[in-house]
Amino acid sequence: MSVKNLRIGWQYRIDRKIGDGSHGEIYTGNNLISGEEVAIRLEDISTESPRLGDEIEVYQSLAGGDGIPSIHWEGFAWNYRVLVMDSLGPSLEDLFNFCNRKFSLVTLLRLADQLITRMKYIHDKGFVHRDLQPENFMMGTWKRSSQVHITDFGLATRYRDPETGGQIPDGGPEHITGTLRHGSFSSHRGAELSRRADMESLGYILLYFYCGSLPWSQPMWVDRGKRMEDIVIDMKKDLSQHLDPGVPREFLLYLEYTRSLEFTQTPDYTCLRAIFHLLFVRKEVLNSNIFDWHVLKRNRDLRAKRERDLLAKRERKLQAIKEDCKERKSIRATEEEAKELPEQIYDCSVEIIALNSLLD
Repeated sequence: MSVKNLRIGWQYRIDRKIGDGSHGEIYTGNNLISGEEVAIRLEDISTESPRLGDEIEVYQSLAGGDGIPSIHWEGFAWNYRVLVMDSLGPSLEDLFNFCNRKFSLVTLLRLADQLITRMKYIHDKGFVHRDLQPENFMMGTWKRSSQVHITDFGLATRYRDPETGGQIPDGGPEHITGTLRHGSFSSHRGAELSRRADMESLGYILLYFYCGSLPWSQPMWVDRGKRMEDIVIDMKKDLSQHLDPGVPREFLLYLEYTRSLEFTQTPDYTCLRAIFHLLFVRKEVLNSNIFDWHVLKRNRDLRAKRERDLLAKRERKLQAIKEDCKERKSIRATEEEAKELPEQIYDCSVEIIALNSLLD
């Protein structure tokens, strides 16, 4: 059944599909009263492992934090579990591609500061995300266009007991959760994911944005005699051996610190932010409140405007040439008519004389 134009609740309408989440589908929609655009998540109620309800509880627990999308409505409609929330801008992965897979150091450091702050807020609320990847970080719109938002809490879980406030103990070996590319080194060893795993995964994401790819993403490293996961584990273990020598040492310092944390240990978020602040100072980066994609979009808009202006100028010039040609043709036609006029007058005079002779 097509869900386009279906009413949700009493004031929202589904428009078009824009993607898939970890569980369910994502659509754009509109508030029929205010006209505001929203994002609508749908999960079929017949799915074997429903997760949207748990994700909604996470969003409700995190409500009010910077970079946390707001819930507009949630419930059941038709055959779906539904979540209506803020409509956001492009993901960091989309923007990375828009910027030709290269972020400037100032943009990267600004992102790092916001992302570490977001993770601290989520952890302080008693949750770990467990599925950090560039696609799950999205920029806001309008006044929040410079604010990073974190989404897709389908795999998020509590690491604290809500009754006692104590850390839930490590449950022992388990299958890897999240993505192989950005998963923490401890996750590959079967450890249950905690705050340290989130922060390590974030480190790989920042390294990815700096380098354009991660060492284990390159096809040249594929060894047909080993499992891909084993290759990734080996490369993460000796990460410094597989990075370009030009990669700032702060990235390795960040990852070494996060790997050194114990399962129950609270990361020093201020220290992690300071690592990148030191890189900011060491590289003498000029501070800017504008991200790379803002500059690139502005330059593209200016280039497009110049092209439009040039095209309009050419059109005006072409129109002027056409008008000039038309006028010249009109003048030539008038001159030719003037040459024929004496003959026409003579012919008319002859006819008049002939007519007068008949009347006489």
